[in-house]
Amino acid sequence: MDDFGETIRSLENVAGSLKLCDNLRLKKLGYRRINFHSHRYFIMYRIVEDVVFVDNIFHELQDYEKRMI
Repeated sequence: MDDFGETIRSLENVAGSLKLCDNLRLKKLGYRRINFHSHRYFIMYRIVEDVVFVDNIFHELQDYEKRMI
């Protein structure tokens, strides 16, 4: 849970500066990802106006593209 909290605090500061996903469909939908600092998880999120929406959290071994599309 500490790692999750640290990642969310980082997201508050860098959300708009992280690149869009490489997957073209996810990129078109505005998805970005941020990795947890100490674990093999990451957050998929998008920004609408000035609001960050966390849509999912995945382990890096999961096929997140299949689940998001």
